[in-house]
Order: sequence, then structure tokens, then C-alpha cells
Amino acid sequence: MPHNSLFLVTLIVDDYDRAKTFYCDTLGFDCVFDMPLPEEGKRWLVVKPKGGEGAGLLLARADGEVEQAAIGNQTAGRVSFFLKTDDFARDHAAFLAKGVRFLEEPRHEAYGTVAVFADLYGNLWDLIEHAEG
Repeated sequence: MPHNSLFLVTLIVDDYDRAKTFYCDTLGFDCVFDMPLPEEGKRWLVVKPKGGEGAGLLLARADGEVEQAAIGNQTAGRVSFFLKTDDFARDHAAFLAKGVRFLEEPRHEAYGTVAVFADLYGNLWDLIEHAEG
């Protein structure tokens, strides 16, 4: 039986170092790869939530007008990413302390505790701790 998984998602950014600083220093992600691609003038820059079993983000610097226009709006204003946590209160407080902008107060839903925040580009994320069971 095949075993498939989604392991990487591309996120278009304006600058490699600026994006890496936000995702690693502000959100606490690990930098999995940061390798120059000299022939292309680009980098293979992958970040991933610490201890996470899910997909990583390939931070890809925009190349051209079409890609630049997509920065921060890759899903037309919908929540783009869902960051699962094992301790909502801890991570919510840490993100607030580092200047992350939440668009709402935390809410308690049948599926767990959640709040929407924006990354440095305006992409929307859910920070979510699933309810037990």
C-alpha cells in the first residue's frame, strides 16, 4: 500500500532573509535547508515548525511582476495555513510578545481553540490547538 504525504508548500516572499527571520525568530520555526542555487541566483530555503510532523514551507523569493503581486495574497484573503500547537495559550502569548498581529481574540470551537493571525506579508494563518477526542 503506498504511503504519501504532503511535505512541502511554496510560499512566495519578497526577501529570503526577511522571511527567514520572521518564520524562524518570530514563529520559532526550524530552518531545515538554506542552500544557494548560484546558477539561478536563488536559494533553496525551507523552514518547518519545531517538532512538527507536517509540511515545511519553501520560501521562494518572487521573480517577476506576477509573483510579486501574489505576495501575501496567495489564497485570495482566505486562511492559507493552519499551525497546530499542543499549547495554544503558550504559543499565543509568545507570538503576541514578538509582535505577531492577531485578527481576532482566541475562540473556543467544538474542534479546539483557534485564532487567526497574519504573517509579515499578510497571509492568514490559524493557530489551533485541537480539542481532545
